[in-house]
Amino acid sequence: MRAALVLAMMAALPLAGCGEKTASTATTAAPAGPRLTLAPVDAPDWQSVSAEVTTQDQAQVLARMPGVLASLSVRAGDAVRRGQVIGRISDSASGGASAQGAAASAQAGLARADLERVRFLYQNGVYARARLDQAEAMARIAKAQASGAHAAEAVVAPATGRVLRADVPAGSPVAPGMVVAVVTSGPVLLRLDLPEALAARVMPGAPVRVEGMAGEGRVTRVYPAVQAGQVSADVAMAGLDARLIGRRMPASVAAGTRRALLVPRAFIITRYGLDYAMVIGRGGAATQVPVQTAPAADGRVEVLSGVQAGDTLVATR
Repeated sequence: MRAALVLAMMAALPLAGCGEKTASTATTAAPAGPRLTLAPVDAPDWQSVSAEVTTQDQAQVLARMPGVLASLSVRAGDAVRRGQVIGRISDSASGGASAQGAAASAQAGLARADLERVRFLYQNGVYARARLDQAEAMARIAKAQASGAHAAEAVVAPATGRVLRADVPAGSPVAPGMVVAVVTSGPVLLRLDLPEALAARVMPGAPVRVEGMAGEGRVTRVYPAVQAGQVSADVAMAGLDARLIGRRMPASVAAGTRRALLVPRAFIITRYGLDYAMVIGRGGAATQVPVQTAPAADGRVEVLSGVQAGDTLVATR
């Protein structure tokens, strides 16, 4: 008797499983709500790229004479103004005045003294006017040479901005044309690194999204040169922090358009982390179909799989 009861229960189990499967795929009456027939539309083709917070230009602070960097009064992050002296170069390891500058200053002093003597003798009728003019010219030349020598010793900021790099320590030898520091110049912007195969598809005005930032930026310029297989593009974007110049950020740029199925978010049902769409069949009945979606702009989502063009969806909220 007990064996017969067990066999009867085992036989009933498959029937119960079949009943549950049938119930889960059963269609229901279509709910009352807005309906939408799917049709592909043009959508931005978003491509992931690397971006860096920078400025429109970067001005290099160059050494103008050989010698030793005697002092450097700024470091990365400091604000500077155009023409500000941020360091000094000497031709001696002790950091004293350069021999060239000292010689020029001495020559200028001699020229000034000679001018005063000639002017005194001219006023007393000893020298003619031509001799005074000659002394004045020599004094002006000596003064200009001294100013030039001292200017060559000075390390001057070429633009108003913020110091991006100042990695040459005081006491280091420098040569004419050597970069002592780099100063940012111009407005803060985002610079994209585009693969050269993608550069031809990115045009000025293309929208750009940055991970962790609200809103979208716009490409303002695409550089024509290719360096190491990449092309740079500038993006104007609100909310960039000038204190984070040099920071790299993940971004996405619209490289042309592609055909996609875009629907308002109201046509998608999310339950336990899964997305579904209510599809209207030929007989008017509605079937809940699992779909794969991706975020899109303007409160819409892109349907990647589960439905196709021509299907009719109904909104349930």
